[in-house]
Amino acid sequence: MSKSNNDKVEAAAYAAGGAAAGAGVAATVGGMGLAIGGTAVAITAAPVVAAGAVVGLAAYGLKKVFFG
Repeated sequence: MSKSNNDKVEAAAYAAGGAAAGAGVAATVGGMGLAIGGTAVAITAAPVVAAGAVVGLAAYGLKKVFFG
């Protein structure tokens, strides 16, 4: 496998790990909501899982910066 391919696989693993962590947070916290100016909006699990994937990719980026 080429180095570029290994990087893609590793980045995908970090994203999947972050998404799994986000799913865990969503399952633990349960129904969340956001209230602004007298209105409230429910936050489902999907945006929390997506945010987890973003955090996972950020962790991968930091790893690449510090450890190459």
